[in-house]
Amino acid sequence: MAKAPEDEHPQKTFGWAARDSSGNLSPFHFSRRENGDDDVAIKILYCGVCHTDLHAVKNEWGVTRYPVVPGHEIVGIVTKLGNNVKKFNVGDRVGVGVMVGSCRSCEYCNQDMENYCPKLIFTYDSIYHDGTKNYGGYSDMIVVDQFFVVRFPDSLPSDAGAPLLCAGITVYSPMKYYGMTEPGKHLGVVGLGGVGHVAVKIGKAFGLKVTVVSTSPSKEAEAIGKLGADSFLASSDPAKMKASFGTMDYIIDTVSAFHAIAPLLTLLKPNGKLVTLGLPAKPLELHSHLLVLGRKLVGGSDIGGMKETQEMLDFCAKHNITADVEVIKMDEINTAMDRLAKSDVRYRFVIDVANSLSK
Repeated sequence: MAKAPEDEHPQKTFGWAARDSSGNLSPFHFSRRENGDDDVAIKILYCGVCHTDLHAVKNEWGVTRYPVVPGHEIVGIVTKLGNNVKKFNVGDRVGVGVMVGSCRSCEYCNQDMENYCPKLIFTYDSIYHDGTKNYGGYSDMIVVDQFFVVRFPDSLPSDAGAPLLCAGITVYSPMKYYGMTEPGKHLGVVGLGGVGHVAVKIGKAFGLKVTVVSTSPSKEAEAIGKLGADSFLASSDPAKMKASFGTMDYIIDTVSAFHAIAPLLTLLKPNGKLVTLGLPAKPLELHSHLLVLGRKLVGGSDIGGMKETQEMLDFCAKHNITADVEVIKMDEINTAMDRLAKSDVRYRFVIDVANSLSK
């Protein structure tokens, strides 16, 4: 007979979980494994609220296994080390992102691309090597293999830095891979949400000219005045869209809802690249002639490996890049999820776990 979540492992843990597709989260007692030789135990300080968390708690992708404790933008303090851990010391501030395990031996793992490993283990709602289910960062502590833990740079604040562990690497990895780093080139950022606003900041740090493309004209002042974009394009204005045909070298499309990408492809110059990062529930429509008549490329990308994630954090620390966050208490998470579904956040919710999670 299967054990209850709070009896599976020795370390008693407390968090908030969704138990069905209503997505409503409530207090949840469960347990974490005892530290293995390569494990790091972490007291969680802050955890970002990603759009993936919303998809998961509502089972919008049809794969959620309840109960689910979301959260994969975790910043905390090391409290206990396994015998083989040399990378960290007790008291170090560290981060845990989207993944906590992989096979460590396939061609992708050997190329520091663990995120594409066929046996990738996600931080939550995934099955770990020992056959038990993973629970995420909406909780008081977590145990993670040292390989999947990153150093958190001293100059990055824990709250505003937490979303970089997902939103930051989600942007940084494709920009590096697809060559979107040449100073002076023109980058369009579609969608000004949790990922999009970080894309603006990272793009500017690479020396790109950045235009925010959004259906909401009301975001123009914020995009330029607060986030540092060079210009703003309202995609709901046909005349302005037409005037911008063929002006962009690259586009990062961060929108997680179904939308038309044909109008975006018209914005690209010949040899331009559009990379989609969102995960809409319905497939996007791709018009081949828009690719052929300009040798344009449409690609995708998903976070990055551990080496690249550390590189991204160090890059953000060097350039003073953080997310714009609204810090909430754990008992405000359901209201935050409702607001997130309506895109009513500027630009990322972060839970102050350590100061608001009471049993």
